[in-house]
Amino acid sequence: MAHSAFRSSGFMVPFCISWFVWICVHQLVLYYMGMGWFLALTDSIISNTLLLFIAMLIFTMLRFYLPGKNGFINLFVWVLLLTVLWFFVSRGIMALVLTSGVNTHFMEAWPVRTAIALLINGFSCLAAYIYYSRIEKAETEKQRAEILGISREAELYKLRQQLQPHFLFNSLNSINALIGTSPTEARNMLQQLGEFLRATLKKEDQQWVRLQDELRTVQLYLDIEKGRFGNRLSTAINLQPGTGEADIPSMLLQPLVENAIKFGLYDTTGAAEIALHARLEAGLLLVTVQNPFDECTAIQGNGTGFGLSSVQRRLFLLFGRNDLLKTESKENTFMVTVKIPQQAVKENV
Repeated sequence: MAHSAFRSSGFMVPFCISWFVWICVHQLVLYYMGMGWFLALTDSIISNTLLLFIAMLIFTMLRFYLPGKNGFINLFVWVLLLTVLWFFVSRGIMALVLTSGVNTHFMEAWPVRTAIALLINGFSCLAAYIYYSRIEKAETEKQRAEILGISREAELYKLRQQLQPHFLFNSLNSINALIGTSPTEARNMLQQLGEFLRATLKKEDQQWVRLQDELRTVQLYLDIEKGRFGNRLSTAINLQPGTGEADIPSMLLQPLVENAIKFGLYDTTGAAEIALHARLEAGLLLVTVQNPFDECTAIQGNGTGFGLSSVQRRLFLLFGRNDLLKTESKENTFMVTVKIPQQAVKENV
């Protein structure tokens, strides 16, 4: 329910000033029509005080009932009835307070008085409708934003939770492959997996982390994959000075590195280097993950897979932009670059 307009200083101050000015104008009109100052002032105060009560009644009514497209006829009828009520009540009060001559003067001018009262009541109705419509619209937009915010947070949480089983299944498959041939390496990988899961659990409630902290988690993942691929997998991480303190969404890089290993090593028997470069440029943190890529032996029909699509969706939910993830193939090298606006991060943290 909207707050009463009469409790808002932003509304009451101009409302009271307008009403005072109208009482003065009304008094001057009556004076120049031949009525004395005192009688003109009394007439103006009585007439406009009653109109003030009607205006308050209209504002109160529209606070609880805001008509739709088909309700304006009913509203007009209410304004017409309130104007008729004002006429008879004001006539009765003036008949008691003022002289009979003035009462006769009031009756002679009743069409003009009634028309003016109808206009004032109509204006009060219009002002109340606009005021409460704007409040209702603002409250609706606020509720919609809150619902969208809750939905957005829920989807982000869901995406982060999906990363864990997705990676866990792949890691367990790697460990399972080593159990028969190299139990010691399998045990080491299992310990590394435990360290990785502990590290990710610590980030469970963290939406943002420093790049250097994110890279520690990535390194734990790479240690697990190196246990599987051995000397075939090598890594290179290059950071521009100052990038380690930049902010990045938690667990954003791991699926990119996983995607690079998938497309760089799964279909080849030779060695491959997974490189990660980070730099700051024009208020953006740019992180590029690259891997060797052979179009002749690449996996066909899988598109970008879960990893890249989930990262792109997370970036859109966080920043509302679709241009923050870019893929490029160049000279048998596949590169994925993510852009993290640092100013937007500060506003969201």
